[in-house]
Amino acid sequence: MPEPWDDDAPQTQARAEALEEDWAGGSCLLPGRPDPCLVVILGASGDLTQRKLIPALYNLHRHGGLPETFGILGAARTEWSDQEFRAHLRQAVLEADGGDSGPWETFAQRLFYQPLVYDDLHSYHELAKRLDKLDRKLGCRGNRVFNLAIPPTLYTQVALNLGRAGLAAEGQTGSPAGGQPGGNWVRLVVEKPFGHDLASARQLNAAIGRFFHERQVFRIDHYLAKQTVQNVLMLRFANAIFEPVWNRNYIDHVSIVSTETLGVEHRAGYYERAGVIRDMFQNHMLQLLSMVAMEPPSLFFAERVRDEKTKTFRSLRPFPLDRMDDYLVLGQYQEGQIQGRPVVGYRQEPGVAPDSLAPTFALMKVYIDNWRWQGVPFVLVSGKRLARKLTRMVIHFKEVPHSLFRQVLGPHISANRLILGVHPEEAISLTFQSKNPGARLCLRSVNMFFDFNRDYAGPRLEAYEKALLDCMVGEQMLFWRQDGIELTWAWLDELIQQCETCQPRQERIRPYPAGTWGPEEVWRVLDRLPAPWS
Repeated sequence: MPEPWDDDAPQTQARAEALEEDWAGGSCLLPGRPDPCLVVILGASGDLTQRKLIPALYNLHRHGGLPETFGILGAARTEWSDQEFRAHLRQAVLEADGGDSGPWETFAQRLFYQPLVYDDLHSYHELAKRLDKLDRKLGCRGNRVFNLAIPPTLYTQVALNLGRAGLAAEGQTGSPAGGQPGGNWVRLVVEKPFGHDLASARQLNAAIGRFFHERQVFRIDHYLAKQTVQNVLMLRFANAIFEPVWNRNYIDHVSIVSTETLGVEHRAGYYERAGVIRDMFQNHMLQLLSMVAMEPPSLFFAERVRDEKTKTFRSLRPFPLDRMDDYLVLGQYQEGQIQGRPVVGYRQEPGVAPDSLAPTFALMKVYIDNWRWQGVPFVLVSGKRLARKLTRMVIHFKEVPHSLFRQVLGPHISANRLILGVHPEEAISLTFQSKNPGARLCLRSVNMFFDFNRDYAGPRLEAYEKALLDCMVGEQMLFWRQDGIELTWAWLDELIQQCETCQPRQERIRPYPAGTWGPEEVWRVLDRLPAPWS
């Protein structure tokens, strides 16, 4: 039996023709308009909708990225009318847009609202009736995107109720909207986290899979939709100068960093259960690693790319649980200063237990057991309340094997580094050695620097805009596939269990002052390696 993700072959030729047409037309921002559709946001009264989803959809509307015929239906427990829903969102969107209300008025006319009780099946039948009415009114042909902007504990219940109410069905040429050739399509967008461990991830997938096919499910990781992260594959596979040296023969180690100065903020309830490994490593950090480490796919299509990522996850070396301290450091921030401002420690944050052992910092040294990367350490770092907000991937090349300058300069010459910056600099830089001007022989490190935004003045797609647009056009390249989720959870499960059950557990969680780069114990794990953030 083929897996549900092995169905890309019939789409390959059509997709290739579409890409060729887009390229010929010079369309780099948008690949043509999506089919008419209704975007349904479940959890529409929440923070994610106001901060991310509606501003992203609004910007797509301003730039002509939404379908010519579209509607957005918010659904949540709050008892709002359409007008109240529009008023709730207006200020947040206009603040992000600099106060320009012109495009908002036309956008707002496509905003609608339907109260929904998540555990009441009758409420979903009412939702279905409202969607049918909007289909007939707007002409959206029965095409729908359901976005689960709700707490993860509700994913299973909501996905099942959508299916039971008939809202997962597609391919119906006789839909109330009149249908379309081949019938309508339905897509489900699931925000992370995708489970709490391997068992819960499988349970969630089983619930979703009762009514939704794998090709309908879009597990969103907004890190992958960042333009500079997407550029990693372009850098590697569209340039002949990098791939020949992208292996253990030339690379000493790789560091991947995603740190922030913010604390737990309003997420204490979630973070107390998750901690930094579940929150960042199972998804964002391992996806960044896969972009750097994956083998070249045979074609640049979603299933081929995700196949190669899955192979990378299969090759992750299990942690030696009896020598964990050589490969992992966990920490929790204490009171300190961020940019000269005093901040409280994690345990003093609202909603956090006074004796909490949730880690807010982790540094891992990871190995990939395959031909390309054997013996090359990957250092992954993520945490809260650190010295700087920084996201980047750094390729540290090996030093020259023989220094012919050793009699003048000594035996050590700084190695080359390729820095793939995501934040604050969206840039690529390559450091190399050059002679200083003057009579004496002196070397200095210099940079080749490329700013991702240089010489480009047009509109840009932010991460959520790109992700939502891909959902509407059915492009799954930047979304998690279930086998990848299960592999990453399987790799982390024993590690998490070891960290959460070891006695005394508090010795595993090292304190660090807010505004620093984590616990002192990181140097033991790094050993000879330089600080990943330097």
